[in-house]
Amino acid sequence: MTDLPHARSRRAAFAAALAALGLLTSSCTGSTDSGQHAETSEPAEDAGAVRVLQPGKPGEAAREVEEPSDVVVDDSWNHADVMFMQMMIPHHAQALEMSRLAERRAEDRRVQVLAERIHAAQGPEIRVMSSWLAERDLEVPRAAEDASTHDHAQHGHAGMQGMLTKAQMHRLADSRGRRFDRLFLAGMIEHHRGAVAMVDEIVPDGTDIRVRELADDMAAGQTAEIARLQDVLDTLQP
Repeated sequence: MTDLPHARSRRAAFAAALAALGLLTSSCTGSTDSGQHAETSEPAEDAGAVRVLQPGKPGEAAREVEEPSDVVVDDSWNHADVMFMQMMIPHHAQALEMSRLAERRAEDRRVQVLAERIHAAQGPEIRVMSSWLAERDLEVPRAAEDASTHDHAQHGHAGMQGMLTKAQMHRLADSRGRRFDRLFLAGMIEHHRGAVAMVDEIVPDGTDIRVRELADDMAAGQTAEIARLQDVLDTLQP
């Protein structure tokens, strides 16, 4: 039987109303990847759950996935973390002092460039370490202090390694030209090796993620620098 115009009009209006209702429900409750409407109520214990969305391929909707179980949000730290940060600040400070000497005393341009890179890398790292300690109301070593004040070897722990003695620093400051270049390169190689050893010996016992990440970056950067320092030193040997 043929539909009358007014009957078709009523059915069209009814269908449009259903479609509008469906859109309203979807916008209030959300939808899953399959296009089905989600439940309008959730268990109370899931009210604070974090939804993790994984972007879909071009033309596909994002999908919800479980939060990775290996995500660490704990800000815990222990004595090993503190020990590393407190000792590495004066360790870096000596490297900065050595680098500043190179500006007027070095003869080889390669030595000056290496000193500039070391200063540019370790200066900001000192600020990061100082902030980390200050945030936790822990003592922050000062540049004017004797480095041994914060050497935890005095308390039976792993200590600073690779530090130049006062006599070595005086010898470096009193030298010029090619002699300075050789003393600087040899001294900085040992200084870097000491820092890498401290990372290897102290950091594994720590629990703070930020400390570990910073230490790993230090070890990688200074290990690469040791090779560059050695290459230049090999060309300057008498």
